[in-house]
Amino acid sequence: MKKNLFLLGFMVCSMTMMGQTDTKESWYFKLGGSYFTQTAATEFPTVGGNAALSKVYVGGKLVSEESVTGSFGEGFRTGFTAGYRFNERLGVEMGVNYYNSTDKTMAQTTTDNIFISGGKPVFNFKSVGQITAFDLAPALVLFLGEHKGFEPYTKVGVLVPVHGDLEITSDAIAPTGVANPATVAVHSVDKVKPNPTVGFMSALGTSYKLGKNISAFAELEYRNFTVHGKTKETTQYTVNGNDALASRSQAQIHTNYQNSLNVNSNNAATNPSGLDNTKPMDELSSYVGISGLGLTLGLKYSL
Repeated sequence: MKKNLFLLGFMVCSMTMMGQTDTKESWYFKLGGSYFTQTAATEFPTVGGNAALSKVYVGGKLVSEESVTGSFGEGFRTGFTAGYRFNERLGVEMGVNYYNSTDKTMAQTTTDNIFISGGKPVFNFKSVGQITAFDLAPALVLFLGEHKGFEPYTKVGVLVPVHGDLEITSDAIAPTGVANPATVAVHSVDKVKPNPTVGFMSALGTSYKLGKNISAFAELEYRNFTVHGKTKETTQYTVNGNDALASRSQAQIHTNYQNSLNVNSNNAATNPSGLDNTKPMDELSSYVGISGLGLTLGLKYSL
């Protein structure tokens, strides 16, 4: 609600200023690169049945455990923006961006030996996630006036992801249940596709004239949005370096994320008939954050 009121107020002020300034219509284009840091950390979702925890075992005893928190808001972005200036004060922009987050550990267990706890084996594994995404960023821009080549401005807008996924890479030294070999190296890659979502962004920046049509610009941008999974697919599964994806069932390879699970869901925990391995598994959908504060540097060309 506060965001909506802020946007409405910004638009009203901008339209008022539009009527008070001389016409200076023009097109401009910007090319820039950004680095973002995360602004909010939340607990990561469950990965392959493993909770978002970092555990350390020594001699079959748990000696350390902590929640794994963070977001995928830290990373690099490149973008191209087309802008249209209605007059000296007001303009609009449409950005096309590619974002690549830094790797984030989502779950991990370290143990000096494999043992059974609660009927389940405890072994070394690590799951690391990374988000890549293309987004559109329409925004309303308010120019604050030029002075000695500098022209500060502020803008607000929305972020609309159009393509991307969360890639989760897991590596484990897993027990085989037999004496020889006692363990195997398992490597898997899962790709999580998101549901449609919309985020919010605001920025404060300035440009500096380098020539008649060329300017350098810098922006400090805050963005805030979350995504939740729609489907998950295992795209790689190897055992000791050998492709073993064909050995996995449909339920192990494919997952459909749901808001709730019931007796009709394809999940052994809620369906009294158990899991149908010939169909995708149903699991609860969870959210990941991509909120961050970033600095963008680039060049601007005005027609």
